[in-house]
Amino acid sequence: MKRKASAVWTGTLKEGKGTLSTGSGALSTQPYSFGSRFEEGKAGSNPEELLAAAEAGCFTMALGLALSQAGYTPEEVRTEATAEMKNEGGKWSISTIHLVTRGRAQGVDQAEFQRLAEETKQNCIVSRALNVEFTLDAKLE
Repeated sequence: MKRKASAVWTGTLKEGKGTLSTGSGALSTQPYSFGSRFEEGKAGSNPEELLAAAEAGCFTMALGLALSQAGYTPEEVRTEATAEMKNEGGKWSISTIHLVTRGRAQGVDQAEFQRLAEETKQNCIVSRALNVEFTLDAKLE
């Protein structure tokens, strides 16, 4: 399997502009700019939020699978992923991805939910592809 996305950039770093899109069409052509990447509150998308969305989607689906494989019936799992960016020595990097997940599953207690979430954090496909620190706040509802 192969998954594709594309980007186009025109102009200089600060004055330029670009677009991002996915091969599936799930993300239609979205604008991005220096401001939407490196300043708060600017309109447009950015690669970092797409990476956070990929992690949230992968982790959430994988946690549902882990719950099922452990014999529980997942009702709902929701995850918010925040990619934290830092500028150290003039180089931007994603230093941490913070995961906040909430779930409901029949028969599972908080300790087991936490254990399964921690395992999932280390083992979902996107997590394994990234070289960043992950934090996790996992609670049953």
